[in-house]
Amino acid sequence: MELAVIRMSNRSRYVLALLMIACIIGLGADLIRPAASDAAAPTATSSTAYVPPIKHVFVINIENKGYDSTWGANSAAPYLAQTLRSKGVLLNNYYGTAHNSQPNYVAQISGQGPNDQMQGDCQVYSAFAQTGTVAPGQAVGQGCVFPTSVPNLTDQLMARGATWKGYMEDMGTPCRHPALNAVDDTQKARVGDQYAVRHNPFMYFSSITGAADCDQHVVDLGQLSSDLASASTTPNLSYITPNLCHDGHDAPCVDGEPGGLTSVNTWLQTWVPKILSSPAYKNDGMLVITADESDGPQSDASACCGEGPGPNAALPGITGLGGGRIGAVVLSPYVTGGTWSTTSYNHYSLLASVEEVFKLPYLGYAGTSGLNRFGLDVYNSGWNK
Repeated sequence: MELAVIRMSNRSRYVLALLMIACIIGLGADLIRPAASDAAAPTATSSTAYVPPIKHVFVINIENKGYDSTWGANSAAPYLAQTLRSKGVLLNNYYGTAHNSQPNYVAQISGQGPNDQMQGDCQVYSAFAQTGTVAPGQAVGQGCVFPTSVPNLTDQLMARGATWKGYMEDMGTPCRHPALNAVDDTQKARVGDQYAVRHNPFMYFSSITGAADCDQHVVDLGQLSSDLASASTTPNLSYITPNLCHDGHDAPCVDGEPGGLTSVNTWLQTWVPKILSSPAYKNDGMLVITADESDGPQSDASACCGEGPGPNAALPGITGLGGGRIGAVVLSPYVTGGTWSTTSYNHYSLLASVEEVFKLPYLGYAGTSGLNRFGLDVYNSGWNK
């Protein structure tokens, strides 16, 4: 047994320790989190009787698309703006939390706000130099790759015994990222390789990248099809990122595709039906499709939900307090198609809502007092009657 423990990765030992502590003090694994100080401790979830018994969550992000261009009558992605909208609930006051791209993805899995290097999309894959922690659970400092002391959603899921995977198109080699403090060579697409590390938030947490099983969790998109074959092989959280062409970032693309929302539309038509027809989704699933941010800080840096200056960035949106209005659609057996919600949400709301699904504490800004989390305006099928 001692030899087996010695061979465990730092991440595995970390997760095992959480479970052992939870058993000893009888509070449950979902209340145990590491903290650099009391200010870092996450807020416990409140009663969530309005949350349906969802067991499988799917998240897809497209790139740099404001609400009107994505969801308007003239959208170049009619499958998203019309077909999928008719199957789900449209969140028409959903906002990004930052500019540029990278901090929005990080927000969705950790509740951490941006800093200067993150706002610049982490051109250098730099280690985060932490100088402190302030409420609500914000690591103070600069840099991109957070130390193991900064928690994220995957730590919580594993401590609870839940499963997760990140599916990254064009990633090829699992868990692919630059060497620490090296220049990120995925900032521009190349023919045959349009993977972008900055759109893969898992690569910015040392507890994930330093784990021996990272290559089992952060994989190429091609693995999704086989994983969807049964509910038992589908992770509880599937976080899916298209490549720089299919997420709409580039237009035109290096391989000659049109890019923009036109390529988003084609990609979604290929992959979303696979998700919607999967046993996991049909039994107890939820799919969220949104964008990381609006078209850019010069076009829309608006915010919602009480977002304000953070300890590392006075203006999270560079020219304003947020990432602009982007919208989102939520599909689930617990959602009525063709409906909408005018409630204000952002990426921290999404994190908090996923944490509520899995009965986890709120991390970082997901624990902001008064922050809206998905309620019966989203889970509106009358499932609980």
